[in-house]
Amino acid sequence: MINYIDEVDKIKSENLKGFFVGWQNLPSPERHLEILKNSEYVMLAIDEITGNVVGFINALTDKILYAYIPLLEVLPEYQGKGIGTKLVSLMLEKLKNYYAIDICCDEELESFYKRFGFQRVAGMIKRNYEKQNGRVAHSA
Repeated sequence: MINYIDEVDKIKSENLKGFFVGWQNLPSPERHLEILKNSEYVMLAIDEITGNVVGFINALTDKILYAYIPLLEVLPEYQGKGIGTKLVSLMLEKLKNYYAIDICCDEELESFYKRFGFQRVAGMIKRNYEKQNGRVAHSA
């Protein structure tokens, strides 16, 4: 059974293994926990048996008009069970009073997000893949 919670304080970095599938320079579980703690909103899918996080979604906001969902991931062995759909639904409920909720996704995921009312728009992104793991290089 999967439980859904919005409290990051109840998890530890050792409960966050196996995420960022396909990333070339992935954040450590410790850095992943920091990302979640620094997010305005978080929803976690927890496997009741193992106590591990099997899916998560986070959102950043200006607390007035705009929200951005940077990350949604479900571990591969848990995909296809409705966990991602539930996480998005729960997050959209939290963000329902915002004017704009933005998300960037790969083309193959567009149909998934369209089910929630998201629409395709033109956008631009800049990625510094060497910083993908979340480590910040400090200048001397």
